[in-house]
Amino acid sequence: MEASPLYPDYLPFNLPVGNDITIAGVRSGTGPPLLLLHGFPQTHLIWHRVAPPLLDSFTLIIPDLRGYGSSSKPAATNPDHHSLYSKSTMAGDMVALMQELNYQKFYICGHDRGARVAHKLCIDYPEKVIKCILLDICPTKSMFLAARHPFAQLYWHWFFLAQAAPFPEDVITASPAAFARKTLVAQESYDEVAYKAYAAQFEDRATVHAMCEDYRAAAKEDMEEQIADEEAGRKIQCPLRVLWGKEAVVEKLFDARAEWRKVCVEGTLDEEGSFAVEGGHFIPEERPGDVLRCILDFFR
Repeated sequence: MEASPLYPDYLPFNLPVGNDITIAGVRSGTGPPLLLLHGFPQTHLIWHRVAPPLLDSFTLIIPDLRGYGSSSKPAATNPDHHSLYSKSTMAGDMVALMQELNYQKFYICGHDRGARVAHKLCIDYPEKVIKCILLDICPTKSMFLAARHPFAQLYWHWFFLAQAAPFPEDVITASPAAFARKTLVAQESYDEVAYKAYAAQFEDRATVHAMCEDYRAAAKEDMEEQIADEEAGRKIQCPLRVLWGKEAVVEKLFDARAEWRKVCVEGTLDEEGSFAVEGGHFIPEERPGDVLRCILDFFR
């Protein structure tokens, strides 16, 4: 993997995490390790405005999730099983990546799909996470159970991408530019280099398939895992802070603090520090200053 001009002088990596999977990304900085996880339909580039001021305070590890960017994109082998892209599997990738880099404990900040990976990582590997920040999500189970109008209309892509292969793959690859315009809202917020990289993913069949498998896993394996975690009393144990966009779905349709309180050990959710920021869903690029202030304040 070559470094992007958005990350000058960062060290690129492409490291094995087991089962013939490699995770690509960039790293730089000095201080305790901070893992930054992107969402759909983006890559590690979403953090390019947040990262520079953090380099003197943290060692930043900024990967592409499995299925995105330059990381491995394993194809599904069974149309009824999507565990290759379950959040437990993707969380395992991140733990293996950090172990490969000799980090046993770390901070995490995740957005969108990356926040869902971070959520599951906090549940499955509580000993690994110092503190966690999640951006513009509520728990997957909570959001699926709210699947009625207007949620289904606003989050239409959850249900489209989760349809059986190859229907969504065929539709997206037949018109990748149109799909990029539809999903990458707030286009005025993106750097040109970043937008081109995000949009190009819809031209690659393997990436599109991986994205769809991510959402198919959300509707099946991730839901099953969250139900099992709830029944077993497994909750987030580390200090947690949540930010969400005032113009996005979480603010419009959910009580974010209440939803996260349900899945956290009592006292671990920083309710005072969790709030809605100006703007929409793509907080790291729309409101990088808010993310930066939150990280510097909470991860200390």
